[in-house]
Amino acid sequence: MLRVPVRRRGLLKTAAGAAALGMTGNLFSSLAHAADGLVALVHTQAAGDSGPVDSMISKLKQLASEKGFPYRAIYAQDPATYETIFRTLGDAGAAVVVSTFNEVAEPIKAVAPDYPDTKWIQLFADPFEPPMPNVVTVSYDYYLGCYLSGIFASGVSASGKLGFIGGISIPPINADFNAFTAGAKSLRPDVTSTAAFAGSFQDPAKGQEIATQMFSDGIDYIQTDAAATDFGIITAANEEDGRMVSALDPAQFPLGPKSLIAIVGLDFGMSLYNEVSNALGDDWDGGSHVSTGLGTGVIDFVRSPLFEEDGSDALNAKAKEIWPEVEKAKAAILDGSLKVPFNTEL
Repeated sequence: MLRVPVRRRGLLKTAAGAAALGMTGNLFSSLAHAADGLVALVHTQAAGDSGPVDSMISKLKQLASEKGFPYRAIYAQDPATYETIFRTLGDAGAAVVVSTFNEVAEPIKAVAPDYPDTKWIQLFADPFEPPMPNVVTVSYDYYLGCYLSGIFASGVSASGKLGFIGGISIPPINADFNAFTAGAKSLRPDVTSTAAFAGSFQDPAKGQEIATQMFSDGIDYIQTDAAATDFGIITAANEEDGRMVSALDPAQFPLGPKSLIAIVGLDFGMSLYNEVSNALGDDWDGGSHVSTGLGTGVIDFVRSPLFEEDGSDALNAKAKEIWPEVEKAKAAILDGSLKVPFNTEL
């Protein structure tokens, strides 16, 4: 009885290895003519998300055109292939390799020392301890934008019931929810906030299921933190008037002109553009960690111009009324007089 699952695991492991080898061969072929000055983006979520990945690819193309370097955007779908892909890029002589999200930290740590002439950038990352001289890690104080969204939500919500849908419960996203709640309660202590997690950043169907249930329970404002899963959340909001969503990226505004009222914008594309530009310069500070917050052009809380045109007049009036409180809190965060806790406990 025990032999069957053992054999199956062995078969799956062999299949994964074969897939990685095939990917490596294809990757070597595509890089053979483009190694000199190559900048590569290895993204672990699929393109077509109208959010982080699409934004990064677009900005990489823009910067490549401006600077005249060859580039590649590579979708690393299977964690078993991360290290292989990184080594392939290192062997090809890539000048800069950018990768995304927490799951690539260990593969980068394993590979980067073997390719000291390649500059490695991890976006959405914790600092490396100890630092590596050819690696820069970048984190985002997204929770500060979520605090502002909470203030805004407290002013526009009729029910006083707020929701938050994340992709996966990890410390920074837990902190985003806690900051969202704190912002709301700073102006309206009686509000309630509920968090749920889809278990994936690429599951719109699950996002729609969770959001539909939240709206049915009387929640009327949901802050998303779920990348491509947001598609389903916005779809659920579009099904009835009075449902509001705050999402992630300006590209999402057309998806819900009457429901997507605002975004806590995290411009991964601009962040990539800034960090790669720095890496291509003479003063790149390898071995460092970059903490990116409000006032950097990467993170901000903004209202949707489409909702201002097409959304409910009553909700737009509420939004306009609460907006000075949002601006006041933002100014206080920037001048240091308001400290928003980074609380990762749920």
